[in-house]
Amino acid sequence: MESLELMPARVRIAAILKKAIYAGEYKSGEELSLTEIAEQLGVSRTPVREAFQSLAAEGLITLRMNRGAIVNKIDRKFIRDAFEMRILLESEAAARAASAGMEVDGLLERLSRIQGSLDTLPREDYRTLNQDIHMAIWNAAGNQKLKQVLLELWNGPSVRASLPEETRHYQKSTAEHIEILTCIGQRKPEEARAAMARHIARSMENILQYYPEEAPEGG
Repeated sequence: MESLELMPARVRIAAILKKAIYAGEYKSGEELSLTEIAEQLGVSRTPVREAFQSLAAEGLITLRMNRGAIVNKIDRKFIRDAFEMRILLESEAAARAASAGMEVDGLLERLSRIQGSLDTLPREDYRTLNQDIHMAIWNAAGNQKLKQVLLELWNGPSVRASLPEETRHYQKSTAEHIEILTCIGQRKPEEARAAMARHIARSMENILQYYPEEAPEGG
């Protein structure tokens, strides 16, 4: 049976905020209140403060002394750089998990159970399963430094909070997760690597659709 591990609270909160920033739900220059976000998420200020520090280190926000933070301007290159790192590292993690003989039956069973009810599945249930899958792969890869970097890069489901759009993303993502885990379970590292790369690349394209192409200089 696979060993599941919960993501730290600061990582889960950072992922929620990062997803909202990537999707334009928080605009450039908008102020984020530590207290308000803690209240909205039903958590203490401490993990929110830690999430803010993580996002500031990535360049997503600028901290303000005792006043929360300001959202920085994010462009297409920023998004590509972040997701290209995920593609490189998560693809390697998937390949290593396959070589290590990761147990995948439990996760595949959970994915199978939700396939027919994705339109009514609570968002939190999907986020939890999504986190469990990726964390299990990172753990099976057997490299703690790799896992720590991937935790910092994690952004959760790459889709805006729109029900039809979310459902389509969940459907595609579920099929991709099944493909990834099947390749891992069959101990096919290169197939697992390629399947993970496609999965993260599609997530990147989901986010890039919110960012207009930049006009060439002098145009």
